[in-house]
Amino acid sequence: MERHTSALALVLGTGIEGSGPDLPVHCLRPHAATRAADWFVRHFPGDVLYAVKANPHPAIIDAVYAAGVKWFDVASLPEIELIAGRCPDATLAYMHPVKARSAIRRAYFDFGVRIFAVDSSAELAKLIAETGGATDLHIIVRLAVSSDYAQHKLSGKFGASGPEAVMVLREARAVAEELGVSFHVGSQCMRPEAWRVAMQSVSEIIRAAGVTVDIVDVGGGFPAAYPGLTPPPLIDYIEEIKAAFEEMPVLENADLWCEPGRALCAEAGSHVARVELRKGGALYLNDGAYGALFDAAHDGLNFPVKMLRKEGSPRRPLKPFKLFGPTCDSIDVMEGPFFLPADISEGDYIEFGLTGAYGGALATKFNGFGDYIEIVAEDAPMTTMYAAQPAETVQTVTLEFQKRV
Repeated sequence: MERHTSALALVLGTGIEGSGPDLPVHCLRPHAATRAADWFVRHFPGDVLYAVKANPHPAIIDAVYAAGVKWFDVASLPEIELIAGRCPDATLAYMHPVKARSAIRRAYFDFGVRIFAVDSSAELAKLIAETGGATDLHIIVRLAVSSDYAQHKLSGKFGASGPEAVMVLREARAVAEELGVSFHVGSQCMRPEAWRVAMQSVSEIIRAAGVTVDIVDVGGGFPAAYPGLTPPPLIDYIEEIKAAFEEMPVLENADLWCEPGRALCAEAGSHVARVELRKGGALYLNDGAYGALFDAAHDGLNFPVKMLRKEGSPRRPLKPFKLFGPTCDSIDVMEGPFFLPADISEGDYIEFGLTGAYGGALATKFNGFGDYIEIVAEDAPMTTMYAAQPAETVQTVTLEFQKRV
């Protein structure tokens, strides 16, 4: 993979007869993933599991592994194969609550996976059957909690609640070598107290079930610093979790886990797209909703942006723009608004920051698009949660990136 000092250096240094790259570009920053993972390893008082789905690129896997993350949250057999082949001494936790029977068998017998999540009696029965009644299972029961504090809510699909949760906990306790509970407060969670509320709710279910619990997995949801979504310092989240964990009705030596995805890899990537046409306040790009900008289209995420131009120009006033992707589909649109120089035009490039989480992972080949250039960029992310600076500085930097050319 080519290395460049920045996305701008790529644009300035590629192409024929002054043109830049024809394809959109994934700019990987493994050093940013290493820094984020190192922060979690040093500050979280338990085991850190990287949520592979957020960015399964080998360079990112290697980066978090190098920082000391040896546990991985995997949700499919291909993810298990990826991590087992790349990090042979890693601990794999199969945290998808609904799995194919064949996937359970292969995970257990071929890859040595012993940690499995369930959220129903039916899935628990499937797990026991397909592992041959194994007695060395670490079973994590996923419980439903509120995701009211998150930008992207994850409470509608998985998680047992009420009497069902009590029953599944009791059934799992009877067959598990170790029993755990897990939950997910939602993606890009903006309030540290969301974990305290969730852990109190989970505690009530544990008391009702009357079981001993060996593991508490607080899931993911840890945020990145996007424009308009500036979270509190991450250390506030850690302190809230530590305090709530001390009050939970679990074994005194119970293990504490977390599953950050976005927080470890968002800053480790940016994305460069070219303007193919301008129509007033709308820009038509060579990537969009079916590509690396999925979250901007479907989740309303406003990535930090800056214009990259082959030929230098003076600073221009900023103007709000709507963005369209390259496919024929009318939902291939990013409403934004994205503030860019008023004179932006065909042939200019836009760098979208913090696309390291889910950007490349969600890109498709729809309508014949979906090919990318990949590079390693050596510069810093546009915004960061990990700078050795006061929290207010992180907020200022985040807001200022909407005002930069």
